[in-house]
Amino acid sequence: MVEGGKASTGPPLGPALGPLGLNLGQIVKEINEKTKDFQGMQVPVTLVVIDAATKKYEIKVGIPPTSALIKKEIGIETGAAKRKEAVAGNATIEQIKKVARMKMDSMMANSLTAAVLEVIGTCVSLGITIDGKDPKEAQMLIKKGEIKI
Repeated sequence: MVEGGKASTGPPLGPALGPLGLNLGQIVKEINEKTKDFQGMQVPVTLVVIDAATKKYEIKVGIPPTSALIKKEIGIETGAAKRKEAVAGNATIEQIKKVARMKMDSMMANSLTAAVLEVIGTCVSLGITIDGKDPKEAQMLIKKGEIKI
């Protein structure tokens, strides 16, 4: 996990990659280039060494956790400490759809509606309301068809 656009040759990358004899500066530069859209978020990054002799490698950038995407989308730093007592923020259904589309490939959901329900489940634990409604209530309204996805 590296912070988007801010990878450095220090820990955790340096000690992990140093023994491989790869060009650490070039790898860090590529990681920062590929993760610049996720600034301020922890991003999973995988480095696959294809051929150690020729120093050929491939960098795979994962998608940040759903909670990080939601927090960035609505512009908050942290979720509510006591979600039943406080509201950390409010998201629109469009913002939730956007996050669901971003995460769709890594989710078990087979439709956008299922992905949206999953993202709203994360909103429950963060203390985030959906269009001013409790997230569980929003999930019920989606299941009943009152909120169209």
